[in-house]
Amino acid sequence: MEGIPGQTARRPSALDRMRQDPGAILGFIIVAAAILTAFLAPWLPLNDPTDLNLDNRLLPPSAEFLLGTDHLGRDELSRIIFGARFTLLMAGSTVAIIMLIALVVGSLSGYYGGWIDISLMLVVDLLLAFPSLILGVAVAGILGPSLINVMIAVSIVWWASHARVIRGMVLAARQREYVEAARAIGASDRRIVVFHISRNILGPFVVLATLDMGWIILGIAGLSFLGLGAQPPTPEWGAMLNDSRSYMQTSPLLLLAPGSAIFLLVLGFNLLGDGIRDMLDTTTYR
Repeated sequence: MEGIPGQTARRPSALDRMRQDPGAILGFIIVAAAILTAFLAPWLPLNDPTDLNLDNRLLPPSAEFLLGTDHLGRDELSRIIFGARFTLLMAGSTVAIIMLIALVVGSLSGYYGGWIDISLMLVVDLLLAFPSLILGVAVAGILGPSLINVMIAVSIVWWASHARVIRGMVLAARQREYVEAARAIGASDRRIVVFHISRNILGPFVVLATLDMGWIILGIAGLSFLGLGAQPPTPEWGAMLNDSRSYMQTSPLLLLAPGSAIFLLVLGFNLLGDGIRDMLDTTTYR
């Protein structure tokens, strides 16, 4: 569309670009709804997710139990909602630890180079030589079954690929004019990395963290499914999938409910991450 002569057409802002992406909007709605529901769970009119009542075991959906009950008579809907609290808390904490390690290792490797770069990338290559899930299972098995140990295991094996990506961004950023200007006025290496380079790679960093949430949710649920994560009676989605295996044919909703919750939340974070990436990509909008 032609603009008014003598005026330059206004480029759409980052927020405008995100509003034009239906996938990003859907992802934001899913993630926001999950976070809000998990936050409000203690104040919602729900049954205790750990309350056992064998008289109510394997009940079909009803007005009292909207998703029915499990093999121990626990409210399935209550366990799904409270399970979101554990999933989001553990996944968010794990992503924060992973990105912090990756940021420190990638920044040191990319900025200083030399023997520091060689040594750190040797560790990264060593970790990347093993399949992440298998290595995570091994570490979680050594540490013992618990959600905290799963978080530690996933953090140990997952940071390496991000450290390599951040190293590449730092390598490119340290050649930019603003870094040379900061050196010229006597800024320390720490100040340059923290206040100049890190700030300018923040966009891709946020995209990596958002997209990683989906993979971490799957990883934590997978390890819990194998019995290495949440232990009874903790309402965690992966553990709920494991508990429902024996009732796939008689009570399929016990399997479908936590599986659908995992699917929707992973989908939401992936769509949101793609939307943020496109929002920050100004080369698409000229």
